[in-house]
Amino acid sequence: MCGIVGIWGEADRTLLEQMVARVTHRGPDGGGVELVYKGSSGVVGFGHRRLAIIDLSEAGHQPMSYDNSFWITFNGEIYNYRELRQQLRLLGHKFKTATDTEVVLAAYRQWGERCVEYLNGMFAFAIWDNERKLLFLARDRLGIKPLYYADTPKGFAFASEIKALLPTGLKPELDPVALDKYLTFLWVPDPDTIFAGIKKLPPAHRMILHLDGRKAIEEYWDVSFDKDLRLSEREWAEAVLAQMRKSVKSQMVSDVPIGAFLSGGIDSSSIVGIMSEQTRVSTYTVGFNAKELSYDIVPDDLKYARLVAKLFGTDYHEVEVRPQVMELLPRLVWHLDEPIADPAVISSYLICKAARGSLTVMLSGMGGDEVFAGYPRHLAVRLAQIYNLLPGAATLVKWLPASVPGRFNAFFRNLKKLAKSAAKPFRERYLGFGTYFTEQEKQRLYTTQMQEAVRGADAYERHRYYFSRVEQHHWVDQMLYIDLKLFNPCLNLAYTDKTSMAVSLEVRVPLLDHELVELAAKIPAQLKLRRLCGKYILKRALEPLLPRSVIYRRKAGFTAPLRAWLQDDLRELVAEMLSERRLCNRGYFRPEEVRKLITDNELRKEDNSLKILQLLVLEVWHECFLDGKYGFS
Repeated sequence: MCGIVGIWGEADRTLLEQMVARVTHRGPDGGGVELVYKGSSGVVGFGHRRLAIIDLSEAGHQPMSYDNSFWITFNGEIYNYRELRQQLRLLGHKFKTATDTEVVLAAYRQWGERCVEYLNGMFAFAIWDNERKLLFLARDRLGIKPLYYADTPKGFAFASEIKALLPTGLKPELDPVALDKYLTFLWVPDPDTIFAGIKKLPPAHRMILHLDGRKAIEEYWDVSFDKDLRLSEREWAEAVLAQMRKSVKSQMVSDVPIGAFLSGGIDSSSIVGIMSEQTRVSTYTVGFNAKELSYDIVPDDLKYARLVAKLFGTDYHEVEVRPQVMELLPRLVWHLDEPIADPAVISSYLICKAARGSLTVMLSGMGGDEVFAGYPRHLAVRLAQIYNLLPGAATLVKWLPASVPGRFNAFFRNLKKLAKSAAKPFRERYLGFGTYFTEQEKQRLYTTQMQEAVRGADAYERHRYYFSRVEQHHWVDQMLYIDLKLFNPCLNLAYTDKTSMAVSLEVRVPLLDHELVELAAKIPAQLKLRRLCGKYILKRALEPLLPRSVIYRRKAGFTAPLRAWLQDDLRELVAEMLSERRLCNRGYFRPEEVRKLITDNELRKEDNSLKILQLLVLEVWHECFLDGKYGFS
């Protein structure tokens, strides 16, 4: 796992070293820069920081070259690199190292831009082809590893993190349309970022830049939901477990210590169970103190995590999260590059930091909900069908409390959200359940200037585009497609990459192995969301591996006690950062509307905790990147 940077234009070693310095945390085991091409169209330079995982020798140094004809800077892991190396040897290629990086370079020499179609793994990389005089960029199928790019004062530049692009003289500016999307979703859908002029290469895409300035971006992979109706339920369950075993085993390849996160849910528990078939596993579990649990966190996770750890005899580590959130937030926003208003970011960073004390690689159960339909919003679409048939349901929900301490807080919040969009057509219903500030709420919040800046913008543009590609498929599969294309790479995978790499930890996600994703897509939708049971076929698949008490437990989710933090740790910061003076200075939001959000939340008239976090994180992001107040290595 690594950090990569590059520029085509006015590249020199000093500039490349400044860019690489911004991502040193991604690769503490070494680094380098190279000027790989000099010509009339400018200089091409690559930079790299290395976190050594496979082949720890100096032979893995990057940027890596093949006879100066091809250069690569690579971030990620290729899990089938050994098989590919053998295949490429038979085709006449010779290898000097045992790294997967050299295999990617050889694959490009053999198959050109189609090389990505042979790779099973998580990756973002750039190759300079000195024979054809072109720059080739690619990102993995599911978007596990990030890749940003921009046209800068120094030329075309790319990097693993946005902050590494800024030494090129690119002035950080906020894109108001992207801000509108951020308030809608908690995150910004690709290919946009919150920064004007800086883009994300979408998952499963490759980019080619030619000597004459031509730029081509194309998609090289997509998941198909065409169904295979030949298998029975039992056969599907067996196929899912077999593919999971294959995925986990392939991702356990490492020359450094490896472990797993364990939440006590079925996704992480299944990963630990399969790993334990190969070796004894070190596991890390996050917990919160009793006071914070009393607000809105389900306290069962530790109980089930301990049960699973005991069942498989893991080397169990329990991390109680009691962070100094006010001091930690600026550092996290700096590492995230973009504002992401999910409290799970804090939990993710702290458990990654704890695991890095003894391990370099961790396996995560992330992806199970997106692949097998396990989120509350998936179930909500079905519940809405029932809700619409119940006389008086709308009146009843209207009188439910908006915010209560304890385990029912999330339930009431989700029920009220469901009620707001239940009567709408399917797509609007699903989008409504994933929306935080509605269009009406945003218009009340925005100043006149901001209203003008976003006039005519469609926050759901990318969602509508992806919906249109699968409109002929079952509504369950349509939801899963949106999650795989947008929600997962732009939120969950984005913050997981940044929080783990902030502490130089590699996180792998076997449930997002593209072969498992392709298999799951063929399964009939009724076996994923069966009546009111999400992830039905996954649960059936795991019955030979896990106790029923773990498989069929109530879903908790990976989150953090945000309400408790807002009432305690973050209270002072909210008052300072969202003061009338600051809000007027930024010019985006009406101070009276922000004050109402905060007051209603404190009085428990509404649960506005995530909305307040959105505004707070945005202001911290302003200080980090537009005001230059903070800088962290």
